[in-house]
Amino acid sequence: KYSTHAPYGLLQPLPIPQQVWENISMDFITNLPPSFNKTVIWVVVDRLTKYAHFISLPTHFTAASLATMFLSEIHRLHGTPKSIVSDRDKVFISKFWKELFKILGTTLAFSSSYHPQTEGQTEVLNRCLETYLRCFVSEEPQNWTRFLALAEFWYNTSYHSAIGMTPFEALYGRAPPSLASYVAGTTQIESLDESLTRRAATLQLLKNNVTRARQRMVQQANSKRREKEFQEGQWVYLKLQPYHQNTVFRCCSQKLAKRFYGPFRILRRIGPVAYELELPATARIHPVFHVSLLKPCVGTPDTQVTPLPTTHTSADVDGVPRAILGRRSISGSNAS
Repeated sequence: KYSTHAPYGLLQPLPIPQQVWENISMDFITNLPPSFNKTVIWVVVDRLTKYAHFISLPTHFTAASLATMFLSEIHRLHGTPKSIVSDRDKVFISKFWKELFKILGTTLAFSSSYHPQTEGQTEVLNRCLETYLRCFVSEEPQNWTRFLALAEFWYNTSYHSAIGMTPFEALYGRAPPSLASYVAGTTQIESLDESLTRRAATLQLLKNNVTRARQRMVQQANSKRREKEFQEGQWVYLKLQPYHQNTVFRCCSQKLAKRFYGPFRILRRIGPVAYELELPATARIHPVFHVSLLKPCVGTPDTQVTPLPTTHTSADVDGVPRAILGRRSISGSNAS
């Protein structure tokens, strides 16, 4: 049944870094419209200054290609970080990625299962970046790569209430340079005049709307949460949101899908708001979960345990079609 209580677990801030680009976080924005063979944005953020880099990637990339990009785009500018906070993307938990940063002496800190809020700073930035690009390319979304550098500059030179200054100033110790304002009609070249006028209007729109949107998202972090603790050995139900599960086969109707599984016994507490559960040996999901995904089991645990949904790995999927049975084309935003 539906849960009516506020989500468990108050916000647990990560430790404050001592030096710039010493502790970073990273995430991906995926499923963007193809733009010059790129469909992914890799967001890398310095957790102290909030300075960020936005790097476009092709749809298919590996841990090896991402490591090469990291060395050329991040390491050459800021050196080797002491720690990296990320979700449990298959690239970040790959043996190649783990071994590389083990050699470099970097600690990898992963979020608990199905809880992207662990990396909330980058999640908020992702939404801001999507807003930036939407303002720039709402009419021509396939051109988002052309405006990515401008979006990065605007983000890093915008005031952040969390640090009381712009990320640019926090990193370099001086006020950021401003883009020269343009007065319509200054140039006699019609196409250039139109382009610069449109850019000035877009930047003004961002100044008026996007900053306020970012502040609202940050302020809502704890507005609907309450504290909850469980004890080792306690039995709890586990909430798996079907529409957030990339590793779970989706059933035909998400409306009627199970919302809780278990109960399962808590093996140990991992930090203030994460717990390790005793999952079945056949389970293929990480056993550590955020407290917001747990619900206490009242009374004696049932002997009948609601089994976890079927999961898959890349090895389980046959990517070679046997036959094409039909074809159709649908025009519009949901074309397929």
